[in-house]
Amino acid sequence: MSDFDDLAAQRRKNLKLIQFNQEDQSLVESDKPAETFDDVGGLEDVKKKIRMNFILPLKQPELFAAYGKSAGGSLLLFGPPGCGKTFLARAVAGEIEANFIHIELQAILSMYTGQSEHNLHDFFEKARQCRPCVIFIDELDAMGGSRNQMRQHHDRMLVNQLLLELDGLQAENENVFVIGATNTPWYLDSALRRPGRFNHLVFVPPPEEAERQTILGLKLKGKPVDSLNLERIAAETKYFSGADLEQVVSDAVESAMERMLETGEVQPISQNDVKAAVKSRKATTLEWFSTAKNYATFSDVNRDYQVVLDYMKKHGIK
Repeated sequence: MSDFDDLAAQRRKNLKLIQFNQEDQSLVESDKPAETFDDVGGLEDVKKKIRMNFILPLKQPELFAAYGKSAGGSLLLFGPPGCGKTFLARAVAGEIEANFIHIELQAILSMYTGQSEHNLHDFFEKARQCRPCVIFIDELDAMGGSRNQMRQHHDRMLVNQLLLELDGLQAENENVFVIGATNTPWYLDSALRRPGRFNHLVFVPPPEEAERQTILGLKLKGKPVDSLNLERIAAETKYFSGADLEQVVSDAVESAMERMLETGEVQPISQNDVKAAVKSRKATTLEWFSTAKNYATFSDVNRDYQVVLDYMKKHGIK
């Protein structure tokens, strides 16, 4: 079969999937997460703000109605990559016993004109049908980047559709929550930050020392280990994200497996394995903080990112 035939077959397959999606919106999947805020270590300020804007209006609507606030709305989580924004969003849904729909860019984009916007609308329609529902849009900057920087008309149309869906939530829907996550909020289209859209901006920082110890324990659970001093390892992994810590454990596992192949016997993960893995890596969050500092210092008209500068000062990040 030629390359042309392969491409034609793939296009027929894509068209079939798109037609099926138009006829059956059940392709948009939702679930009810078991995670709650009890499973989220630390981040007390973050959880407090989410409770105020999302959870309490749903559980005590009569109190918030006196201030003209109703359940629903949108929240934007930002911070270094690998710090648990997705897990936090699932915990919000679990906390309010809501359905959870995770939107990723690859599930939206289509090669056919207008189909990407239709796919996005399907996700929001599904949320309205199974409310209370949390819609989580991962890597929001990839879907809702600045239209001024976009060369393609269809890219701008997708941003327009997202704005329409958010306005629809504000106008007619209660108990539908939209949570966006991005590592680069400064690249978002300014219209997305308008009041009534993603007007609640919440900084999700790297895990603190006690949280790093917990994460290390979870990642090592079920694996053959020697007597490990996780408290010491946590102290030596300052600024490491959850993803960084997962990679440290993976590197330590590889070291133990190399010894296993040499000896023919299962070798436990030792303190030296983990220590060597830590020394071979640097916290990926530091590069993010360097970029964020530039935007917070020179381009932050509304002081949206002052919280980043405050965090850097408190934790000695230069």
